[in-house]
Amino acid sequence: MPAIVGPVAINSVGGGVINFGDSFYISPKSASKTSAGSGALNTGNFIITNNGLSATNTIDPDINDQDIVANN
Repeated sequence: MPAIVGPVAINSVGGGVINFGDSFYISPKSASKTSAGSGALNTGNFIITNNGLSATNTIDPDINDQDIVANN
């Protein structure tokens, strides 16, 4: 089934793959975790962020969050 792709604005690419349109099979090749406060990782052309008191919980009792096995 064909996909209709509208306007696209890419400001910068620091590596990786960009897919446009239909994709049959997409799987992650790597996984990472980032902790940041509220409004810290917003992206866009015009951003207005109004935050009060912000606290980030970095405690992670999991051993593995996203397993990547046999995915080369």
